[in-house]
Amino acid sequence: MKTERAPRDCRRLDGLGVAPGIAVGTVHVHDAGALHAPEYRIAASRIDSEQRRFAEAVQAAMRQLGTLKRRAGKLPGAAGEELGYLLDAYQQMLSGSRLVRGVNSRIAEQRINAEAAVKHEIGELLTAFAAMEDSYLAGRMADIRDIGQRLIRNLTKAPVRAFSSLGRNTVIVTEDLSPADTALLDPETVCGFATETGGADSHTAIMARSLGLPAVVGVQGLTGQVSSGDTIVVDGTAGQVIINPDAEALCLYRKRRADFLRHRRALSRLREVPAVTRDGVRVHLNANMELPTEIDATLYAGAEGVGLLRSEFLFMNRDDLPDEDEQVELMRPVVEAMNGRPVTIRTLDAGGDKLGSLVGGRISPNPALGLRAIRLSLAHVDLFEAQLAAILRVGVIGPVRILLPMIGTPEELVQARRILDQVVRRLHRRRVPLPDPLPPLGVMIEVPGAALAADALAYHADFFAIGTNDLTQYTLAIDRSDDTVAHLYNPLHPAVLRLIQFSCEAAHRAGIPVSVCGEMAGDPRLTPLLLGLGFRELSMSSTNIPRVKQRIRQMSIHEASRRAMAIMTEWDAARIGALLDDFNAALA
Repeated sequence: MKTERAPRDCRRLDGLGVAPGIAVGTVHVHDAGALHAPEYRIAASRIDSEQRRFAEAVQAAMRQLGTLKRRAGKLPGAAGEELGYLLDAYQQMLSGSRLVRGVNSRIAEQRINAEAAVKHEIGELLTAFAAMEDSYLAGRMADIRDIGQRLIRNLTKAPVRAFSSLGRNTVIVTEDLSPADTALLDPETVCGFATETGGADSHTAIMARSLGLPAVVGVQGLTGQVSSGDTIVVDGTAGQVIINPDAEALCLYRKRRADFLRHRRALSRLREVPAVTRDGVRVHLNANMELPTEIDATLYAGAEGVGLLRSEFLFMNRDDLPDEDEQVELMRPVVEAMNGRPVTIRTLDAGGDKLGSLVGGRISPNPALGLRAIRLSLAHVDLFEAQLAAILRVGVIGPVRILLPMIGTPEELVQARRILDQVVRRLHRRRVPLPDPLPPLGVMIEVPGAALAADALAYHADFFAIGTNDLTQYTLAIDRSDDTVAHLYNPLHPAVLRLIQFSCEAAHRAGIPVSVCGEMAGDPRLTPLLLGLGFRELSMSSTNIPRVKQRIRQMSIHEASRRAMAIMTEWDAARIGALLDDFNAALA
């Protein structure tokens, strides 16, 4: 006689929702398992043969990545492109890179076996990335770890644990899920996943959003509280996991899932509809982009342009600086794909902590306040000139704008414009075609000093883009990545709002365009406030465009302006939030 398993208590765990939606299904616990890497000394006579063994493992990994890349081409939407870009980066890491050179050096100099050399070299790379305290690079740590695991698996001939024979409505629960593992998930059987580790900027999170799989990461202690066969709810919108929900909770989440899917279908119908308020005011909605692979999602969301193309992708996963021609080729696909829609390209927003030996600088004790962004560009003019020249050249393909990060003084902007003029003259002498007119030169307003000097900056700038993430962080002296103070981060703090208002008004006085391109722009709750303050251009993650557009079409500028004026008389952030919530509730 079959023994039924006793029901387990319902438990609710919190994590970070990285892909919206709700999955209700059956748990499959995936044990990726840390591979055992034996360590032992080798004789000097064995160094060459050990290096050959490592080279064979590298070649095997390259073949495996090639197979995955062919599989990636069959994935839906932007997920295939995202994985393809990632696998290209993986292959670069295995092609004469620091990783490969480092492992060979350890085998020769320390006379240790290849598995141990890989383990130590990967560990050193992870330590270096962890010290950078950057969320984007933290996401790349998972990629480095994945490459190390793949090499060790090939060296030890360990079997691959893949997803097979899964039933429909399976939810994957695991400590960590690599992007390559994510590529093996079949959306026909897997309806979501939850992990103990991971971040919103990881490739795995990006792919989950592209595949439309609800996902929650960073759920501490998850794998120890769940077993294969348990019923589970993954709420990727709220960032919660509910293990063995009771009948009432199951009914509630199934209804929420149906509501979410219905709402998403309704929002998708807004793609071709303009963002116009009830009283006829047009608002321009653009997309922020980290990687060229996001272009499909950007176009699908109905973005009118790229309001912020972060150029850091040009400098990642490499041992040298990209030259002018290479930067042109890497940026060209974005400008071409936008087909006449404007693309705002931000110059390098990084510091010596990220570029390391590439710029020959020491690591600042406080990278956030050190030699970074425009300061680094002005200190390394050759690097800056190459990037400006590349942007000017792609401007012939389609309309572009140049955006300077972390400008603090008018003098920095004047110096940057002088360098831009020199680059233009040099390209003219080379008879290189240039756009006519030349691209506008704008500044990010993301430090309080820039906001307070907005009138002076507006005299020299062609446009403003307000980066509310850093502006809030620098104004309140709060590091959002620090769990002990992150709860104090509040963009509705009156000081932050006054800096935003002052910058917007300075742009209007000077007659130059002004936009918001931080997280505030993509939050429908804050849309009435931003429009009420006078903004008519917002740039955000493409996934947020439909929701913000819907809010814009529900409201009137006249009413939003009146509510914004009332909010700007307040000094209590909680009261400000309540005034906003009341306004939004009346629109719903």
